[in-house]
Amino acid sequence: MSTEHPATAKVAAALAEAGLPHAAEGIRVLPAEVRTAAQAAEALGVAVGAIANSLVFRATFADGEGPLLALTSGAHRADVATLAELSGATAVGKADPAFVKQHTGQVIGGVAPVGHPAKLTTLVDTALLDHEVVWAAAGHAKAVFPTTYAELLALTGGRAGALAGARENAHP
Repeated sequence: MSTEHPATAKVAAALAEAGLPHAAEGIRVLPAEVRTAAQAAEALGVAVGAIANSLVFRATFADGEGPLLALTSGAHRADVATLAELSGATAVGKADPAFVKQHTGQVIGGVAPVGHPAKLTTLVDTALLDHEVVWAAAGHAKAVFPTTYAELLALTGGRAGALAGARENAHP
C-alpha cells in the first residue's frame, strides 16, 4: 500500500485542490490497517481525541434519503439524535458497507472527509478543537493525514456541533 492507492491519491488531489498541500504531503501510510480511533491513535502516538472519525450514516432529509458524514472525535461516540437535529434530518441510522462505498467511493475504516463522488452533508465535532492537529483517514484503512479543526470545516463545508450530544460516551 502506498499513497498511489487510487482512493488515497484521490484524497491527496482533493486536499491539494482545496489549498491544503501540507495535508496532502503529510499523508502517512501506516504499517497496518487502523480501523478504529484507538488503533489510529496508538499507531500515530497521539491522543484518541485527536482522531477525526469519518462516520457515514443513512439519513432521511426532507428531499429524500442520503448520506450524512459525521467527523467525530475518537474520544466519544456520536449521538444519532444530535446528528439528526444538527443536520435537519428526520431520521439518522447506521449505513451498511455498500451504502458507504456507493456515496464515498471508499470503504469503512478508510473513509476520508473528502474525495467523494459528490459533496456530502457533513457535521464536524467541536471536540476536535481540543487538539492543535487532528488526523483523518485518507481513503484507505492504512492511510491518514494531518489537519486542523478549522481546515476540516472549510474543506467539507461542514456544520460545527457537539456531536456526542448532551452525554459524553467514553469510547476507547
